[in-house]
Amino acid sequence: MFGVSSHPRTLRHLAACRIALVACIAVIGLLALTGCGSSKPAYCSTRNDLENSVKGLENSIKALNISNLSSGINDVKANLEKIQSDATKLASQVKSEFASETSALKSSLTSFGSAVKGLASSPTATQVDAVKSAASNVQSSLKSFADATGSKCS
Repeated sequence: MFGVSSHPRTLRHLAACRIALVACIAVIGLLALTGCGSSKPAYCSTRNDLENSVKGLENSIKALNISNLSSGINDVKANLEKIQSDATKLASQVKSEFASETSALKSSLTSFGSAVKGLASSPTATQVDAVKSAASNVQSSLKSFADATGSKCS
């Protein structure tokens, strides 16, 4: 009637073409949804690495006591290096997107680094308290950064 033959072979061919078209549309739709739904910025993974490093620092700070001071100091110094490495990587990934949070994080890490480097082999209670306070500031600035990036990393 409309220029389409009613021959069985032609009808099967048209049905196969329609099925193929529907299948292609479905695949393209799924690819589009998959691409949009799961793409997180690279800094999300690095932020998670930094959060884990800071959790390791929390454990080292808790273990920093008079009975095991030498080991505790070494653990804190090792954590400092890992945290600084993760933070440097994170800062390079976020660039200027979270400038104030990144700046606060860098500042708290600088203060923490100075406090750790100021530890003597037999530190005073004041020096240990300075390290604990600086570590707390690192945790706080990291939480602010995590809060700011939360919507992009969830």
